[in-house]
Amino acid sequence: MSTEDRIIKLEMLAAEQERTIAELSAQLTEQWATIEKMRKKLDALTERFLALEEQTLPDVPVTKPPHY
Repeated sequence: MSTEDRIIKLEMLAAEQERTIAELSAQLTEQWATIEKMRKKLDALTERFLALEEQTLPDVPVTKPPHY
């Protein structure tokens, strides 16, 4: 294998790796966007759940301890 063939092969490999890195970066960006959407939905659902839970809790009567 000549030096020129080796250089061509290395350049092809570098180009392929660059393309793979770009694809992975794009996927990672997309996944972070999805995670952020899910986090916002989870926060909203948590707030909604806590509000509903608060509404359904029975009122705690204020009573004096027996020693008063």
